[in-house]
Amino acid sequence: MALTVALAGDTMLGRNVAGELRRSPVPGTLISTGVRKVLAEADLFVLNLECCISDRGHRWPDPRKAFFFRAPSVAAKVLAELGVDCVTLANNHALDYGADAMADTRTLLAGAGVRTVGAGANEHAAREFAVLEAGGVRLAVVGVTDDPEEYAAGESSPGVAWADLHAGVPGWLRESVGRAAAAADVVLVTPHWGPNMTSRPPRRVSAAAPELLAAGATLIAGHSAHVFHGIADRILFDLGDFVDDYAVDPVLRNDLGLLFLVTLDGPDAVHLVPARVEAVPLALDYCRTRLARGEDREWIRERLTTASAEFGTAVADRTGRLTVDWR
Repeated sequence: MALTVALAGDTMLGRNVAGELRRSPVPGTLISTGVRKVLAEADLFVLNLECCISDRGHRWPDPRKAFFFRAPSVAAKVLAELGVDCVTLANNHALDYGADAMADTRTLLAGAGVRTVGAGANEHAAREFAVLEAGGVRLAVVGVTDDPEEYAAGESSPGVAWADLHAGVPGWLRESVGRAAAAADVVLVTPHWGPNMTSRPPRRVSAAAPELLAAGATLIAGHSAHVFHGIADRILFDLGDFVDDYAVDPVLRNDLGLLFLVTLDGPDAVHLVPARVEAVPLALDYCRTRLARGEDREWIRERLTTASAEFGTAVADRTGRLTVDWR
């Protein structure tokens, strides 16, 4: 028995991307045919939605906040047509346009058949995991963020599932992962953690990852840096960006990314384990993502190989994809 999960990082559908979606609300506006063909190989597709989806709301009243991202309501339908099964909203943009816009996001995605984790009407709802199913395998998805605390859900107030990872993995998060492990065959923890524009995970992230595995996670796939990080055993520290309109750092090259296909297999659903990950090189054009070629692909290969070697992980180049065998 096997399950293949596609994982994409920060997907920002606001600002100029929102304008493109309003003009042409179809998946091909955001993602090339080549990338969509890769996605079609997966049984399930999970990503980090780096914006709210709504036609209303007002900007969060923080004079220090520089960026506010909101996608038009049609974005929910486009994500569903792209094959997205679940998004995490646990990040620093879910409440950019307030609680009403965040509620719209969850409602619109649910109406399009896309599950959400990491945000809700209160603390309990924000921390709840989702269970997806494909081919008789149940995949639980747990979403959490370590920034910003101001967006954290309260006992009776809406917000995101926030955890102060500087102080370690909190008990509620370990408990949530444990419950997810009891309810599903496979547990994906997808944290929005660490600062932007870094080439490797900070200490708090490196410390939290093994704790989450010990709590019952099968696989960890993080995001926030806007740049992909190296691969460790069952840990994708940062998936990088998937769609955006961001300015490009000439050194970190946040316009070059990866789409990850993780295959889990075993004799039955109960014994599925991560067997390998295939990383497909991407080039992020202005508001649209395509497969990377030539020098761009070579830059990605060298970067992932070097970054993964820091964790003792070997990366192979097979049939156009960068592959790590976990067993």
